[in-house]
Amino acid sequence: MLVLENIQKSFTHNGNIIDVLRGIDLSVKQGDTLALLGTSGVGKSTLLNVMGTLEPPTTGRVLFEGRVVSGLTEASLCRLRNRDIGFVFQFHHLLPEFDAVENTIMPALIARHSRKEALRKAEGILTKVGLGRRMKHRIGELSGGEQQRVAIARALIMKPRLLLADEPTGNLDRVTGEEIVDLLLWLNREEGLAMVVATHNERLADRLARRMEIVDGRIQSQE
Repeated sequence: MLVLENIQKSFTHNGNIIDVLRGIDLSVKQGDTLALLGTSGVGKSTLLNVMGTLEPPTTGRVLFEGRVVSGLTEASLCRLRNRDIGFVFQFHHLLPEFDAVENTIMPALIARHSRKEALRKAEGILTKVGLGRRMKHRIGELSGGEQQRVAIARALIMKPRLLLADEPTGNLDRVTGEEIVDLLLWLNREEGLAMVVATHNERLADRLARRMEIVDGRIQSQE
């Protein structure tokens, strides 16, 4: 599904070139679950952004379903992200003035689905993630775990084939974090959803099928 070939990513800061990713090769197949491990600052989030086409690599190629996406127009990349890739972040980026349904329907409205169809999809996915009775609550009325479930529902409303999650349990207590991991793995089994999760959480990583450690911008080890 997703292939990265010799990905390098550099940034310029105060005239200095900072190499964040230094020749990353990896592939993700349908139904895969992959943990990206490493200390803060090694490039996990940057790698997720490159995988999700949020940032272009400095050099190297990103292929999605055999198609090189690195050189696509921004409009084409937006369509790809909206249709095929879901994102879940440590900080939910939810809109506090809206309720759970209104936050969840955003990707469907962007894809120009009718509001009626978007609402039907949102209510279905919110029920699936355990928020059937909380979907009309504003974000500030939901717990941290419930907010993360809304973020997951928003990421999945378009039925993407790939979910990219950056520290999805990082701001949650242990019990709530385990519930979110259970939910993600259930969605992986039920939907055939491929997942790549950047995390410091060894307990989470141990529950995924594959794990990869990044050290100094390079893949140090894979299992």
